[in-house]
Amino acid sequence: MRTSLPRDVLEEPEVEGTPEAGAAVYPAGPKPVAGVLEKWVNFGKGWRQRWFVLERGLLSYYKLSGPDKVSIAEERLRHAALHILGKEAHKDVHEARKSGLGGNGTPPRPLGSVHMMLASIRESAADEKKFYVHTGTKTLHLRAQSREDRALWVQQLREAKALFMDQRGLLPPAGTPLQDSLAEMLEKLRVVLAGSVEQGKMDAVEELVKEEAGVWQGRLQAEREKRRMLLEYVRTLEADKVELETAVLDHEEERVQGVRATHGGEDADSEDDDDAGGKDDVGNDSDADDLDDTSHDKFFDAADDFVATDKVRKSLSRKNLPQMLEEAPTGGSGHPSPGGGRSGKVVRRTQLPMPVQEEKSASLWSIIKDNVGKDLQKVCLPVYFNEPISALQKCCEDLEYTELLDRAYEAGRAGDPLTRVLNVAAFAVSGYAATEGRTRKPFNPLLGETYEAERPEQGIKFISEKVSHHPTIVACHCSGRGWRFYGDSNVKSKFWGRSIQVDPVGILTLEFDDGEVYQWSKVTTSIYNLIIGKLYADHYGTMRIQGNGELSAKVKFKEQSIMDRNPHQVRGVVTNRAGVKLATIFGKWDDALYFVEGDPHEKKLETLSTSQLLWQRAPPPEPADRYGLSRFAITLNEITPGLQEKLPPTDGRLRPDQRALENGEYDVANSEKLRLEQKQRAARKMQEGGWKPRWFTPDERSGTFLYQGGYWESREKGDWQGCRDIYGL
Repeated sequence: MRTSLPRDVLEEPEVEGTPEAGAAVYPAGPKPVAGVLEKWVNFGKGWRQRWFVLERGLLSYYKLSGPDKVSIAEERLRHAALHILGKEAHKDVHEARKSGLGGNGTPPRPLGSVHMMLASIRESAADEKKFYVHTGTKTLHLRAQSREDRALWVQQLREAKALFMDQRGLLPPAGTPLQDSLAEMLEKLRVVLAGSVEQGKMDAVEELVKEEAGVWQGRLQAEREKRRMLLEYVRTLEADKVELETAVLDHEEERVQGVRATHGGEDADSEDDDDAGGKDDVGNDSDADDLDDTSHDKFFDAADDFVATDKVRKSLSRKNLPQMLEEAPTGGSGHPSPGGGRSGKVVRRTQLPMPVQEEKSASLWSIIKDNVGKDLQKVCLPVYFNEPISALQKCCEDLEYTELLDRAYEAGRAGDPLTRVLNVAAFAVSGYAATEGRTRKPFNPLLGETYEAERPEQGIKFISEKVSHHPTIVACHCSGRGWRFYGDSNVKSKFWGRSIQVDPVGILTLEFDDGEVYQWSKVTTSIYNLIIGKLYADHYGTMRIQGNGELSAKVKFKEQSIMDRNPHQVRGVVTNRAGVKLATIFGKWDDALYFVEGDPHEKKLETLSTSQLLWQRAPPPEPADRYGLSRFAITLNEITPGLQEKLPPTDGRLRPDQRALENGEYDVANSEKLRLEQKQRAARKMQEGGWKPRWFTPDERSGTFLYQGGYWESREKGDWQGCRDIYGL
């Protein structure tokens, strides 16, 4: 958080002849202006009309209804020179004169006031009638009756601010009281000492005093210049902040209007003091949430209430119950789909082993402050910041919901390309489901480390390998029922003081046996509140799923904001080559996805009841895992009976520090992690000396590491020649 500047830095020094401390200094300026503007109150009340008066640099606003309402007629009489802004305001004044609308004759009490010296004025880019007045502690959302009225108000506010700053000034005028008092003191001293001190000595003393005063005057001037530069810097920061807030507010109000339309505007008749709830004046979304790069479509936030409403959930469940029971995937974590398994079903564990030792705490701040701006992959962290799976196993975790790919394959065979691309998009999103509540770092694999997963209940064979140490690149390949999934990822991670940002670099490819191919890249992930507050992870950005078929999908992960009451929203559209929108996807990446066919902008909010469930997250383990792992992730590092004899010496399940952490042997885990990292320092020399991955090779055209085959054949024979003992066991 930005530290507030001391008041004595921002305030003018008190000098003789200025108003008493605490008194406001307002330039006379032009005659006061007034008019009717709509002000955003809160989510329940929405926009309400208020009477605004700008006088002597102070913007005040009053109610137009209720017991504390302002009397426009009396205000017009009280301010004879009052200039009315806006056509609608002129009408209100005219009606007030005719009807004699008046109060009790006493000056009204304003709901709030804002001084223009401290304010920043910003016009909305999305709405030609809206503008904002930022004070640093709150924001007034205002809306004029027309574009012309907004221009008049913004002009008046900015002129008031400029006039105030010009008359107030940042530095005292040339003839300051300090200089005047020095001249007066020297003159009095001459009178007192006249006749008793030689003129030469008196001139010498006067010269000495003037010289010393000049030194201090120079120092004072230098301090004033420093202060001026500091204030300019603060104003630059404020302008940047205001620009961001303006974009946030524009989109938030559009979103709220959609929500209010759905709920029918409850609390519409309430007329409480709208200045008490200043926090409602802050929005939380960004104009960057537009899904299409070239359009200004709103984020499809109807899902905010739809996904979280039990009533709608139940209606959906009743409507689509047979289809959901038959098709909705629940993951392969010990819960195979009906008819999806093979003979010889593997019984997998449902919990991690109980820890042997009590976990110790570590100072994250002491690590962060020494590593701000560095590559996270190069920072040595104790095992307390790790979870007991590796980055290779994290790649496999993305394949928890392979039933979606099975369904996509069958849909394509049946001549249904829309269902295919919908399920592919759902699969691309589902890989993020297990990250909710997970804030620890997976183990960075050693160069040449591998991981395999043969899961008959899902019908998949998965292999991954760390193929490069600098930069860190892991490659994977998975074969399923009629499809192949492969890719590599170069993860770039950095500390930013209060957060960690992870930017995946690489392309994921899905190939079906019928020749259709889809490709996409992952979105950005950040972990927040490293210093203060609860740690949480968020994913944001646009994922484009494209291929050689007629249809493609674009999925937008909405970035979570501080005040977001319904986070983790995603929205996507399926289009054909002509750009026609065929379906809309919406939901939450940690919960469920739904879809409706057709263009969302041609459908009203009420039609969302026709949505169909596309994917739903599998339930978490009970009791909850201490690392926040899903049921599927708990099984990734497990060595099932008869498996160890088949594994190569490079498999991640055999890594001693990761195994020790899983067992809760923290001292052993830390010592082994240190040993392996020292051993790993030779990996760069190996890579520079011409070392090559065992199971993957880079494609000459794209540079992507592709599976070259042979792993499962070697496993069948038990022949692991060419696989080094990277753990030194």
